[in-house]
Amino acid sequence: MNEPLALGLAVVAGLLLGAVFFGGLWWTLHKGLQSPRPGRWLLGSLVLRTGIVLAGFYLVGAGHWERMLACLLGFVIARLALTRVAARPAAVIRAASTQEANRGLES
Repeated sequence: MNEPLALGLAVVAGLLLGAVFFGGLWWTLHKGLQSPRPGRWLLGSLVLRTGIVLAGFYLVGAGHWERMLACLLGFVIARLALTRVAARPAAVIRAASTQEANRGLES
């Protein structure tokens, strides 16, 4: 396989691994907050997500540091993208609660 194609596929694999890791974290936090034993959710999820990502990096890297670096780049891009997507609703919720608090002060 030629090297530019391998690096491109490594970036895509990093994006997928990042989506699995950070998407799984988001899902775990939502489930864990509703659970009577959130510690089990968080610990189990951490072990599973980390294992998946480490195995993915190992398979994608295949002894080539360039592929590993490209995979890491995709992973970081996925983190940045998912952080922006997940932060939007929280900002909207904060703005709405601030408006409600301001209305309460005016009354």
